[in-house]
Amino acid sequence: MRLLIVEDEKRLATALARGLAAEGFAVDLAHDGVTGLHMAQEQDYDLIVLDIMLPGLNGYRICAQLRAAEDDTPILMLTAKDGEYDEAEGLDTGADDYLTKPFSYVVLQARIRALLRRRTRAGSTLVRIGDLTVNPGAKRVERAGTDITLTAKEFAVLEHLALNAGQVVSKADILDHVWDFAYDGDPNIVEVYISALRRKIDAPFGQRSITTVRGAGYRLESDGGRHA
Repeated sequence: MRLLIVEDEKRLATALARGLAAEGFAVDLAHDGVTGLHMAQEQDYDLIVLDIMLPGLNGYRICAQLRAAEDDTPILMLTAKDGEYDEAEGLDTGADDYLTKPFSYVVLQARIRALLRRRTRAGSTLVRIGDLTVNPGAKRVERAGTDITLTAKEFAVLEHLALNAGQVVSKADILDHVWDFAYDGDPNIVEVYISALRRKIDAPFGQRSITTVRGAGYRLESDGGRHA
């Protein structure tokens, strides 16, 4: 999943980005309000961590403009301001949650996971495709009751496919959601991770659930077929 952090404290923003990237998220950074709003409008994010006190354009105005444009991306407001009126104003402008600095990184992670869970199908924390179960909140994968160990990036690729199960997902779309804005490496990295996933979630179980749609992308489906 792809996150946007709009935070003018560069050391804090960088630390958050590194921690979340280690958890498998693709993370983009903006250090002022104008840039943050532009990125939020131009890119498709799964969640935005938004500071209130920003140069150029404050978090309240960014949030209000996104909601006015019917952008329902979850927004976690992050601010040094404290008090129930500040929190109320943030929520009233359309934020989904609110966290006051200084904060525990563990709590931030938990808040992010909780907001992302609401984005899964029917609010469920699990996505099931046949006998394959993907748990975005716990970052766990099972097939036929057997736990499958994936790296953070492998899980991120599978999660994106699972949340779009049955649909063709292009290589560019996977890059957009799993790798950050600054990635300028070989786009064929997607093929490397798809191959790794097939070795882990398909081959040991005699399944072929990740199919290649030539010239279009990849599709995760429950009836891809068994093979010997």
